[in-house]
Amino acid sequence: MHLPDQNIFLDIFCEQKDHEGEAICGDVFLSRRIREEGRTIVVLSDGMGSGVKANVLASLTSSMAVNFTIEHREVRKTAEIIMNTLPVCSVRKISYSTFTIVDMEDNGQTTIVEYDNPSCLLLRNNQEFDPGWENLELESDRHKGKIIKTCSFRAQKEDRVVFWTDGIIQSGMGTRSFPFGWGRDGAVEYVKKTLRNEQYISAAKLSRKVVNMAALHDGESPKDDTSCGVIYFREPRKLLLVSGPPFEEKHDLDFALKVQRFHGKKIIAGGTTAELVARELALKFDAGMQSTDPELPPASYVEGINLVTEGILTLGKVARILENFHRDTKLGNGPADLMIRMLLESDKIHVLNGTRINVAHQDPNLPVELEIRRSVIKRIVNLLEEKFLKEVDVEFM
Repeated sequence: MHLPDQNIFLDIFCEQKDHEGEAICGDVFLSRRIREEGRTIVVLSDGMGSGVKANVLASLTSSMAVNFTIEHREVRKTAEIIMNTLPVCSVRKISYSTFTIVDMEDNGQTTIVEYDNPSCLLLRNNQEFDPGWENLELESDRHKGKIIKTCSFRAQKEDRVVFWTDGIIQSGMGTRSFPFGWGRDGAVEYVKKTLRNEQYISAAKLSRKVVNMAALHDGESPKDDTSCGVIYFREPRKLLLVSGPPFEEKHDLDFALKVQRFHGKKIIAGGTTAELVARELALKFDAGMQSTDPELPPASYVEGINLVTEGILTLGKVARILENFHRDTKLGNGPADLMIRMLLESDKIHVLNGTRINVAHQDPNLPVELEIRRSVIKRIVNLLEEKFLKEVDVEFM
């Protein structure tokens, strides 16, 4: 998500591992973009216990936290309503779920609200910084004495927010190495060490490293649901996706020059389009011969272009993979997989969609799945925006 006021992009990711023996995670992560207000909200909640019951508590908590934050509800009121709404455990006679809410405006203004999750880590220049936390005590008789922590600050480029559940901090508890668990200090030191080795590490990679290290402490069998979320305020990574030649041949050169002048990574989907760009700019072009996906023609090569694939079949497969993509999805080395990897590693994606009719795609004998290029591109754009929070704009030519 791009913050236009500062040319900062929000790189957001949350890695999770389930409690050993459970098929569902008792921690729930939600993110929501409110475009009309220029706000992005993320919530991480940890339900009591593990498995389905914990997931229900955390799902209720996180969805209420997101909705109340969207409505600008007062922090204490939000916490009271959440606690009063959760179903009561028949065994322990209590209902319990922690939460961390991060509410970010496009000008960088960031507010964090925490209830009983381990205190999150704020990093500036790869060092921990204190924005000035405030403790708010709940006032109702039922929850008197419970404390909500909150802070506000203006984020700068390269700032990071790392937030987590008990599974991280308590990992390794009872082992010889960590008799009392890894601890917040241990986790913080690990994050700092990782950043010293890899200053510009992505949110996804950093959160995975923290969760994997915590799991390692428990012998790869986590004793609690384990989650680590990272928000990285950084320079946006740009990508150009080109598909289809321009409507009129007289615009071929202008079209090719748009590709040449783009600053960032470049993908061309479509053999005709790749040949056009190579021809107009006098670039070296090689048709691909080595197949890495039995369903698709091989990737080709155009000088100065990061990835060149066949068009409609590849884009159709990209849309299908993105639709079913989840945290355990493994990508291969086929053209569609390579395209998805590049799309997901980018922040601002510009789609240059040529509108010349490709006669091959109008053949009534071709399967229905060969949707015309424009509708496939539209599916991909919607998925990138809604599911993966990418900033995408489309230009037709």
